[in-house]
Amino acid sequence: MSDFLDLGGQRALITSGTRGAGAATVDLFRKLGARVLTTALSFPAGSAADVSVVADLATSEGCSTVAEAVRRELGGVDIVVHMLGGSSAPAGGFSALSDGDWHKELNLNLFPAVRLDRELVPQMVAHGRGVIIHVSSIQRLLPLPEATTAYAAAKAALSTYSKSLSKEVSPRGVRVVRVSPGWIDTEASMELARRVASDAGTDIEGGRKIIMDSLGGIPIGRPSSPAEIANLVAFLASGRAASITGAEYVIDGGTVPTV
Repeated sequence: MSDFLDLGGQRALITSGTRGAGAATVDLFRKLGARVLTTALSFPAGSAADVSVVADLATSEGCSTVAEAVRRELGGVDIVVHMLGGSSAPAGGFSALSDGDWHKELNLNLFPAVRLDRELVPQMVAHGRGVIIHVSSIQRLLPLPEATTAYAAAKAALSTYSKSLSKEVSPRGVRVVRVSPGWIDTEASMELARRVASDAGTDIEGGRKIIMDSLGGIPIGRPSSPAEIANLVAFLASGRAASITGAEYVIDGGTVPTV
């Protein structure tokens, strides 16, 4: 693998790197030679990153803490992977979403990228090189009205912001790319499948099928694995993707049914 992809000597910030696709990306980047700083609200024993920073990136203070740690511990950054995201909004459609729910979704899925880029991208521009990867979601294209309206809208905003940033900084040597996963096979998604299965009176495989059906089906018949997301992110961050910027790469097993 390292004969084809090499991140040796690269300094990388990967947010939310303790589980799921974030943890897989941290692990792969380190195997490929990068020095990695990652973030979380708390860390399990034996974190894989070179530097682990406890911070709440849903706040401006948390983003400042991480940016300062990047400068102090890494001396700057060459690659930023905005992996953080998620949703705590209630089900029930648009009328169930309060102002507070909307603010939470934007503070988790949009503003951390905006704030960290504002802190870190100027140094990349000054050096004439760097890669920013914004992890969005196919939900920006396929919102589920019952449960993901605010999350999908926040990810859509992230995608639009990412495209605009790419147009501004790519002429100065900084690439900006989007990765949009579909359903990923993580501990959190399996817990969701268990809850769905329990509510429907079926087993976990039945719960997984209900979720896939709610997405309109996944043609390959399964979610993506965290490692598959990490593989795509690593390629896009590497010199192998040197002419790729301003683009979105969907990794969803064929879920999005349109061109």
